[in-house]
This record gives sequence, C-alpha cells and structure tokens, in this order.
Amino acid sequence: MQARRQGELDQIRRIAAAAQSVLLHPVPARLGPLRAASMYLAAESGAQIGGDLYEAVQTRYGVRMIVGDVRGKGLPAVRSAAAVLGAFREAAHYDEDLAEVMNHCAAALRRESAAEEAADGGPEGECFVTALVAQVPDGSVVEVVNRGHPPPMVLRRGRAQALVPDSPQPPLGLEDLMAGPPAEPECYPFLPGDRLLLHTDGVIEARNRDNDFFALPEHMESVRHARTPREFLDQLHQSLIVHTEDRLVDDVAMVALDRVA
Repeated sequence: MQARRQGELDQIRRIAAAAQSVLLHPVPARLGPLRAASMYLAAESGAQIGGDLYEAVQTRYGVRMIVGDVRGKGLPAVRSAAAVLGAFREAAHYDEDLAEVMNHCAAALRRESAAEEAADGGPEGECFVTALVAQVPDGSVVEVVNRGHPPPMVLRRGRAQALVPDSPQPPLGLEDLMAGPPAEPECYPFLPGDRLLLHTDGVIEARNRDNDFFALPEHMESVRHARTPREFLDQLHQSLIVHTEDRLVDDVAMVALDRVA
C-alpha cells in the first residue's frame, strides 16, 4: 500500500513538473551586458504545482525581468501565474515605462480573478501575487518596481546587500491597500562585476531542524567565488539542501545575473 501511494505521488510530481516546464523555461545564458541563469525547485512535501514565476528578456529598453509568487497552489495559482507572466512577456517589449509594465501585470491578474469568480459562482478568497519587475538599461544601474516581494540582492566585492524599496507597495491584487500613488521605479547601482539575485520567499523562509531561517546574505557571500550565474545558483541550491536536510516546504525560484559590461 505504501509503495503504491509513493508511486502515485511520484507520478503526480512528474505531471506537476511537466506542467511547470510549460509555464517556466530557463532564461537565456546571455542577455545583452548580462550573463544569466535561473532555477526552480519544487517543495519536497507537496505534489501540487506552485505559483512561483520568473522571466528575463532582452528588449529595446534593456534587459527586463520579473519574479513573483502567487498565493496558494494548484491550478488556480498556475492560472494566476500564467496571466501575470503573459502580461509581462507582452508589455515588456512595447511599454517604455517600467511601472506601466507592472500595471499591465496587475490588470491581467484582475481579469483572471474576475473570470475565476464568474466560473465558480462567487469569490473563493483573496488572490494576490507578490512581484517585482526590474530593468537593466544602458547605464550601470538596475531599476526596480517592487509590489510586496522580497527585495533583490546585489553581491558586490564579496558583500551582499538587499535592494529594499523606499516606498513599500502591496502585492498585485491588493491595490485597495495602497496608501499613495502607484509605485514608480527605484534606481540602484549595478556595476560591472556585480551579481544580482532575484528570488521568491521560499529561499529566505527555508528553515532547518532548529527552525532557523536560511541566511541568504551570508550564503551568497560564502559562494561569491562561483564563476558563473549557473555555478552560483547550483552552490546556493546545495546550501539550501544542507540547511533544510533536503526538505523544502515551499517552492523556490531564483534568477542570477552578472553584469559583465
């Protein structure tokens, strides 16, 4: 009986992984002045598809990226993630204003939520997505619009620093909580030799047996000598495995980018 249940669970996980690969795909290894890599890790304890999302694309405005995390799991989370990703993939190429790119993602989520409510005969609870969009233009900067998402990290000269927004904004889908005008891009230095990490909260909320959170800045600094973004993510993955004893309780998505020019 136990072997049959394990086999069924393994099959569900394989189906979930296949479905996830349709929604997400590895980012290109080279994007303009950046070298890049991505990683998605499914929670060990869950068989349902998660709602983590990411993308990085080269556009006429520079390299643009998104990372996000949908509340919940299963098909509703996948539909919300697909709506946000689809809006980003389109708007990133034609909308010059980075804040407007985020607004398109918010509008797509509202449409998807309304369609879900209409199909199910009523609301099933709040649907929201923590998300950030980032842009690396020609200058040595990165511009970020953050809607309730863990801030990106920059590794510079061996030290890791969080790019914390000056004006925190609520996640997509919770616009009623906005106390002021919509978020505008905030600009941070991103110099040749710097490494940028976008990630979901599955990284920083990963716990060990003693209930300690994963100390991301310290672990980034410990693997600072990784030569490429791929090696960097692989080594962070190994650190997560050691910290959690290979038992992630939440999905993880990461995108690493090196500024090489």
